Formats: sequence, structure tokens, C-alpha cells
Amino acid sequence: MNIVHGLPRPINEQPTVMTIGAFDGLHRGHQHLIGTVVERARALGCQSAVLTFDPHPDAIIRPERAQPVLTTVEERAEVLAELGVDLLIVVPFTRQLMSLGAREFMGEVCDAVALRELWIGWDFALGRKREGDARRLGEIGQELGYSVHTVERVTLGGETVSSSSIRAALEAGDVAKAASMLGRPFSVRGEVVAGDRRGRTIGFPTANIAVEPGHATPSNGVYVCYATVGGARYGAVTNIGVRPTFDGTKRTVEAYLLDFTDEIYGEVLKLEFLQRLRGEQKFDGISALVAQITRDVAEARALLAQRDDT
Repeated sequence: MNIVHGLPRPINEQPTVMTIGAFDGLHRGHQHLIGTVVERARALGCQSAVLTFDPHPDAIIRPERAQPVLTTVEERAEVLAELGVDLLIVVPFTRQLMSLGAREFMGEVCDAVALRELWIGWDFALGRKREGDARRLGEIGQELGYSVHTVERVTLGGETVSSSSIRAALEAGDVAKAASMLGRPFSVRGEVVAGDRRGRTIGFPTANIAVEPGHATPSNGVYVCYATVGGARYGAVTNIGVRPTFDGTKRTVEAYLLDFTDEIYGEVLKLEFLQRLRGEQKFDGISALVAQITRDVAEARALLAQRDDT
């Protein structure tokens, strides 16, 4: 997959089938739309393209209400490559861009690629005051030489799959529901940094992960995860919270990797959240904490073994 930043003129001259959006999370709804783009491009002998924005438009349009992102641009690029997209265009979202009308923006897009078909979601709109809905984009397309097509919403259990629904599930600690909507486990990644090393003293050394600021995380609690580091994957028990037993105040993401003893400070570790075991608790002393962690690890091993057998 080719990745281009901005809208140079031209990127290439290949006929293009494209979709446009923030695509935060790249959930099942996004995947349906993008999968359609890839299929259409292959059928027509065109390149498939996704145009996305960085930062998320909400961070500029309504910064006071901006939500944590479910995926960084780098994480989105990984999923898009797996979906078979040929070209990823990452456009910086600025106040200047926000002020463009739909015709101006689509003119810039068509200067960059030979757009033949534009596929959009059921509720999509772009441009100043969201004037560029499906009808208006179709009018612009008649002038600029592309057609507009929409896909219907994707639902799961009667609920529309959306980034906001996934955030709500994460805030409730329901990582299993988030995974159902994403079509894969929700994940975070970050450098392994030094912590207070207290886990070593109680027999459960943890990797303290510096998650990128502004990235969503599940609510405080204990989770069963897969941890990937150094190209290998391990089962893990992950604690998110302030460690109230030790009167902590700083929120951390710490993972105890099962059957793993290597030093990995400075390496990037990815956590995929599979299931919540319990909420965050304050224990009456270290022995009570150790006993609960022992139970957490045993439960995690059983759940991972069951998952691996299915």
C-alpha cells in the first residue's frame, strides 16, 4: 500500500475508486465500506484509495468535546493494508481545510487522483457546514467526472456499529462488545517504560506501557489480553488504573506477561484486550492482593486455553 501525505498534484494518473472519512477504529461498518471500494476497484481495473485525516476532525472542529481516538494513523494504515487498499492519503485537518466548501475540497481531490467512483457511508458529509452530503457530492461529481455511491449502516444486535458505540463499550469495560463491533480485539501499543518495579517484589513483574496521549483505553480494571513484543505473542493479565492498594494517583497500563521473563524496556508492546476479569479494587494488604492476582492469572490461563481451542 502506498501512503501519501497531503494532496500533491497529481499523486498518480491511475483511475481511482475512493472513500473519504476519519475512519476512527476502522470498525465493521468502515470495513464494509472499504471492502466495497476494494472490490469495485478490482472489478473496474482501478486503484482503491482511502482518504483520511490527521488529527481527527473533532480535535479541530470541537476541541472541547474531542474524544480519545480508537486508532492512530499508523494503526489505521496497518488495517487498511490488510484490507487490500492500494493508496492511503493522509490529509492534515486544519482550520483552513475546515473552511473549504465541498466543491473546493473535491476539486483538490480530483487534481490529485483520477477519481471515477466515490463511495461514502450512509450518514457522510464533508465541507464547510457539512454541505457535501450524498446529493451535493453527486452534483459536484457530474461536473468533475465521478459518480457517488452509498452503503447502508452496519448493525450488530440491532445497534448501529459506530465509533461512539465502541467508546461507550470501552468506558464500560466491555472489551468483548468493542471487539465484536471492531471485528478484532481493541488494542493499544506503546513503549515499555520503567515503573516503580513493585510487581517484581510480589512475584508478578509487569511491563508498564506508555500509551500515546489521546488514545482510548478501557476503563479501570483487570483484563485478559494478548501481548505482542519482539514479534512474539503471549497471554497477559493487564491492570489499568491507579493501584489503590498502594495509594497510587497516576493512571497506568501494566501487563503481566505469562511465561515470560525477558527485559523489554524501550521496546514497543501491543496489547489486544479480550475480556474483563474484574474492576479495580483496593485490598487490605499485599497478601490479599497477591492472592487475587494469583486467581486472576489462573482465570486468564483458562480463558486463553479455551480461546485457543476454538
